[in-house]
Amino acid sequence: MALKPKKPSAKAEAEVEDIEEGDEGEAEAAAKPKFKKPPLKLIIIAAAAFLVIGAGGTGAYLILGAAKASNDASAAQIKPAVFLDLPDVLVNLSNSGSDRTQYLKVKVVLELPEQAMIQQVQPVMPRVMDAFQTYLRELRPTDLDGSAGLYRLKEELTRRVNAAVAPNRINAVLFKEIIVQ
Repeated sequence: MALKPKKPSAKAEAEVEDIEEGDEGEAEAAAKPKFKKPPLKLIIIAAAAFLVIGAGGTGAYLILGAAKASNDASAAQIKPAVFLDLPDVLVNLSNSGSDRTQYLKVKVVLELPEQAMIQQVQPVMPRVMDAFQTYLRELRPTDLDGSAGLYRLKEELTRRVNAAVAPNRINAVLFKEIIVQ
């Protein structure tokens, strides 16, 4: 006796179809990316919102910071600068083998931090003038070329004056007149 294959019931057929469809659905799901790319419009809107918020925050920080700084500056007392004129200095510059002697005439003013410094600098003025003379006599005319040369001269003179008036300090050496002849 041969066995006849049983015809599956309707319920069993539905389950088989569901399993087959499930396999196809999984294959399609694996082929598609899991995350969709956000639309370009959404990215542009988000970037614009970020820029607006960032610019607003930066602007507020700068405005409030400037207001605070101006309040701090007005709260601190600003001392007026005190100036002390020095005698004119006339020196011949160092010439490296040239026949012509060149001269340097300088009118200098010292910027002092307070009025009381004048009485402290006056007694050591010969030391200050000696420091000027010895340094200026070693300069060559090329050392004074351009604004960079004058800036170096100013810085070096300030350093030498501060060494001469130590432990006191001056703020700066200012030029009233410089003539190279």
